[in-house]
Amino acid sequence: MSVLGIGISYGVATLLAMFSGMPIAFALGAVAVAFMAIYMPAASLDTVTQNVYEEMASITLLSIPLFILKGAAIGKSRAGQDLYSALHAWLNRVPGGLGVANVFACALFAAMAGSSPATCSAIGSAGIPEMRKRGYSGGFAAGIIAAGGTLGILLPPSITMILFAVAAEKSLGRLFLAGIGPGLLLVLLFGSYAVFRFRKEYAAASRLYEQTGVDAPILARDKFTMAQRFNALPRVAPFVILLTGVMIALYGGYATPSETAGLGGLLALALIALIYGVWRPTDLAPILQATIRESTMLMMIIGMSLLYSYVMSYLHISQSVAESIVAMQLPRWELLAAILVMVVVLGFFLPPVSIILMTAPIILPPLRAAGFDITWFGIVMTIVMEMGLIHPPVGLNIFVIRNVAPDIPLSEVIWGTLPFVLLMMFAVVLLCFVPQIATGFPDLVMGPESVR
Repeated sequence: MSVLGIGISYGVATLLAMFSGMPIAFALGAVAVAFMAIYMPAASLDTVTQNVYEEMASITLLSIPLFILKGAAIGKSRAGQDLYSALHAWLNRVPGGLGVANVFACALFAAMAGSSPATCSAIGSAGIPEMRKRGYSGGFAAGIIAAGGTLGILLPPSITMILFAVAAEKSLGRLFLAGIGPGLLLVLLFGSYAVFRFRKEYAAASRLYEQTGVDAPILARDKFTMAQRFNALPRVAPFVILLTGVMIALYGGYATPSETAGLGGLLALALIALIYGVWRPTDLAPILQATIRESTMLMMIIGMSLLYSYVMSYLHISQSVAESIVAMQLPRWELLAAILVMVVVLGFFLPPVSIILMTAPIILPPLRAAGFDITWFGIVMTIVMEMGLIHPPVGLNIFVIRNVAPDIPLSEVIWGTLPFVLLMMFAVVLLCFVPQIATGFPDLVMGPESVR
């Protein structure tokens, strides 16, 4: 069979396995092993475990379970709620300050957890009830948390970026730095929309009050004294200590990413033990169980995705596709647009981990040939994959929100996230016109990549 025929059958077999309801890791592994048995030497089946082990035996990938431990330690304690409460106390005077506080809380939590679902769950469990109690519509409250949670795969330490660094063979430190500018841009866009939407809902409630005399919770404003605001600051201190310690260790050159992940995990456990009294085995059990469960699931997906990519490369599928894309001689921006549309479509069905590991061998060579900065592209691709976390049919964060707030109809959650999808599209366009938003900070700290 020709390479084209093998490639088409490989893709069709993958889709059939996915839609069968089989877990992603097993679907990818089953397809890879089946094609190894059919098209590769029989002896190759004896090396399946060796190939998976060698692909996963990366010191960079070692940091993933450790970052997950750090996120679980914070997410399973009261730390997320305390962070949210402190930010609300300081931002309550801003129109829509409660929504803005949730955006900032998501950003800070994401910068420590590195996981979108963990951010959604930790901040949403406190933020959504509080916003709804104060009159925010269900879709608006859900949209803020779902979109804010996506920052978990953009702001360092991002697990998704760790995988992109492995797949693209790029500097993880540079990728982490490149994510800071776009991450802050999205925080600004999300916060601005929260203010705009609040003003709109507040005006509607005011008109209703004037016409009917019916009061609405959104018209009430929380009041905090300056003493209450300063008393709330110690609640933020653990997060500042943890974030500062990790960032200094990583960017100060004192530790590798894996060592930094270990430091972050230990600091998180120490902080929740000292501040929240979480140190008994019964208290630590949920944290360790969540870490093991999520790490095992993620590492299984990574291992099977890497095996899947290895088979695709061995059968020359990825090389042929890359050569075909180059042969089309698309202008560089049309090439980028075509690749991003493909990523969007894949985001309908697959999580970011699988998208990166499955597509990297195909899309990176044409992008390099077209002269794109791969670090910059990694950030753009991450934002595009963020959209996949909050749009159907997969929309992982949407389902996390449904678990946190089951009384909000799914249709409301989806409509509430759509404005944030548009804001992410705007951010991608802005990054195309002003790439320095992503590349400026790493170039300033680490020097231009071309001379390193």
